[in-house]
Amino acid sequence: MAKYGIISDTHITSNDNPEKIENLLNEIEKAFNDVDEIIHAGDVCEKFFLEELNRIAPTRVVKGNFDQIKELEEFIIFSDRNYNIGVIHQQPDNLQDFFEKNNLHILIYGHTHQPLIKGTPYNTLIINPGSPTRPKAPIQKKGFKEPRARPSVITLKIDEDNILTTFIINLSFKF
Repeated sequence: MAKYGIISDTHITSNDNPEKIENLLNEIEKAFNDVDEIIHAGDVCEKFFLEELNRIAPTRVVKGNFDQIKELEEFIIFSDRNYNIGVIHQQPDNLQDFFEKNNLHILIYGHTHQPLIKGTPYNTLIINPGSPTRPKAPIQKKGFKEPRARPSVITLKIDEDNILTTFIINLSFKF
């Protein structure tokens, strides 16, 4: 079994309030207390915050449009059990072609600041953890109350039988 903590768009810089950063890290640590690894889908911004995430769990990260860490890759692929997992900051335009070209089963992306767990018509999964610091509310749907923006992360578990379990976790801390 493997369990991943998925996060994106933290946008933390050395100019941010240290107390708020510490409170955020405490919230992330609670949400990811039993994960094997953290996957950050870009816009971590500065290396010091990536180092803090690595203290919680080993962290894979891709480059976002606000990242100041030069050595980050734009796209990474790794495998876990029967799944090929891709991580990118912005969702590609032609999603189906991107899945097929890279032989992916799961794509994790960020950038929108809105959480999403969604199956596709071509039997794949897309995951966006939203943002723990700058969340955006989803588009309102007719007949439903106006949605609220909530700080969020996601966990993804792959068990011994290759069964996936994903959860959106709303953080109680507001940055």
